[in-house]
Amino acid sequence: MRYETASPDIYPLLRAFARENRKNATVAEQVLWEHIRHDALGVKIQRQHIIGDFIVDFLAPNERLIIEVDGAYHAEERQKEDDKMRAEILERKGYKVIRFSNEEVLYDTDMTIKKIKEALKHE
Repeated sequence: MRYETASPDIYPLLRAFARENRKNATVAEQVLWEHIRHDALGVKIQRQHIIGDFIVDFLAPNERLIIEVDGAYHAEERQKEDDKMRAEILERKGYKVIRFSNEEVLYDTDMTIKKIKEALKHE
């Protein structure tokens, strides 16, 4: 497996952002992390991982699956466009991107986990 990191000029900044994101995870990210960490899904999962010039919420590196947890601002039109562009770039790099809203993670955790497991089966 080949790891992709950011351009050397911005990598230290992204690394600092990723570290800060791990320290200040949203409630939904914390809930999901508790369900998928320690090989709970039978695969290694990393959180706040840098791929290219992006930081993804969760990554199953060997399966090339990215799991994103979206807050309310992702419903804004501009953010939807940015998310779509970002997903297309990551998919061109060979990753599959799946997204969940905070509400899905918090209020339908079992279905969220089921969808992640289904996505992992297709890898």
